[in-house]
Amino acid sequence: MKKVISAAIVLATMMASVSSAQAADRKVLLPISGGMNANDAQSRLGDSVKFYFGKQPGPAILETLASDKTSLKTNAFGKSDAKACNWVFLSAMLQLQKRAKELGANAVVNIVSNYDNVEYASEAEFECHVGAIMAGVALKGDFVRIGSK
Repeated sequence: MKKVISAAIVLATMMASVSSAQAADRKVLLPISGGMNANDAQSRLGDSVKFYFGKQPGPAILETLASDKTSLKTNAFGKSDAKACNWVFLSAMLQLQKRAKELGANAVVNIVSNYDNVEYASEAEFECHVGAIMAGVALKGDFVRIGSK
């Protein structure tokens, strides 16, 4: 009987550690330039809406229309962190672009990572969280009308 109980305890401990490993959530910082160059992002985003990350300088803001955020996830199973994160980054950028067009904005400025409502501002990197089966990117920014540079 003691052997059965010991085996059950060992099995339960192993199952708990497997569940923990599958629920892992690692913070990964990747270059924005990599995300903008993967998955045909440049041509998919086009140039009707300009994007400025962190405190990146841009043309004068003529009008601020709104602020908004996006939080998206994608399947990461069997993919490298970079591949999964760049894919979901593009999805988040496309969502920002769609919102900008709905508002009549021609730029999104002050774009920051905003995973779990914790801001990470950078002109060079975005934050992605990767688990065993999912990857997620959350961004927020200000939708504006800018003048030409």
